[in-house]
Amino acid sequence: MSGVGIGAVGRAIVRALDRLIGGRALLQAQAEAKAARDRLRAAIDAFPEGVVFLDREGRYILWNDRYAEIYHRSADLFAPGRALAETLRIGVERGDYPEALGQEEAWLEDRLAKLANPDGERLEQQLSDGRWLMIEDRRTADGGLIGLRVDITEMKRQAAALEGALGREAAASRAKSEFLADMSHELRTPLNGVMGLAQALAATDLDAAQRAIVGDLVESGVRLEALVGGLLKYEPHVTSHPQATVQAVAEAAASGSGDLRVLLADDNPTNRRVVELMLDAAGIEVVSVEDGAQALDALREEAFDLVLMDLRMPVMDGFEAIRAIRAHEGQGAGRLPIIVLSANAAPEDRAASAEAGADRHIAKPIRAETLFGAISEVLEG
Repeated sequence: MSGVGIGAVGRAIVRALDRLIGGRALLQAQAEAKAARDRLRAAIDAFPEGVVFLDREGRYILWNDRYAEIYHRSADLFAPGRALAETLRIGVERGDYPEALGQEEAWLEDRLAKLANPDGERLEQQLSDGRWLMIEDRRTADGGLIGLRVDITEMKRQAAALEGALGREAAASRAKSEFLADMSHELRTPLNGVMGLAQALAATDLDAAQRAIVGDLVESGVRLEALVGGLLKYEPHVTSHPQATVQAVAEAAASGSGDLRVLLADDNPTNRRVVELMLDAAGIEVVSVEDGAQALDALREEAFDLVLMDLRMPVMDGFEAIRAIRAHEGQGAGRLPIIVLSANAAPEDRAASAEAGADRHIAKPIRAETLFGAISEVLEG
């Protein structure tokens, strides 16, 4: 064999060895790539949330089993290289997205715009089977997209249940407040009549036996008021001995201001009588009406120095009447002192009176010294 022949054979052998080694390297590289893909597949399939990868044109690359389970109505459309936009459009046509009903094109346009410019914003999406998803999309380093889908149906259910529970609690609280307000009104209204008339009687000429009876009556009323206050969780008024009450009424009567005119609005005739007796004893002129509407009529026809206003009245309640008076004053009329006389004694009732425009809030049963003290304060102020 010549030297030339041997060289040709050697080169052939080298080329064969190169092909063999290259083929093995290619096979090894392909095997390693497959192993990497399998590991990636196993990793994303282990995710409890739905995961999807799209290329820079928005076409499917990879998705996990959970993603397919979440979108089971569209899973038959998933295929590598297929555009997600096509899947969404078919899903809209099938009615898979309740939010799109009646606005299909607008919904699809908005959804595709968010996919084209993902910013990681978390959105909620409802499916036709009633489930709710939290969806989040982000760009990948190569310009593609990774999407996360979390089933939040149970979370939404719990949130709705909590909201319902809070709503029921709020309703129960409102019902309790309304009940207490009603009870306060129903108990304090007749108590105001008893206490007021007893105090008025105590200010008249009585013999010792009669005065003792009146004293016992007033003392019983004081105890009943304390009981009502404790039952309704309201602070009772500062109470005083019956003799001190008689003295306060006498002093108020002696220091009465004569030309003073008071408008009294109260739908309860006994309560009107109680206040009339107290003010008459002080020489104060009283005009009484039965509701807020009559009070406004009286103010339009006559001049008064002071208004005593009940809150719960038919036709027009005290709040509405007070607001109407203040609104009229806002047009240039002088400010008229207004004192609320109400069987509603809770802090929120006092706050509501002040918000409406009242200067003072006196809770029934009314004490003569409390009433005259408030009158002096608002007139001097």
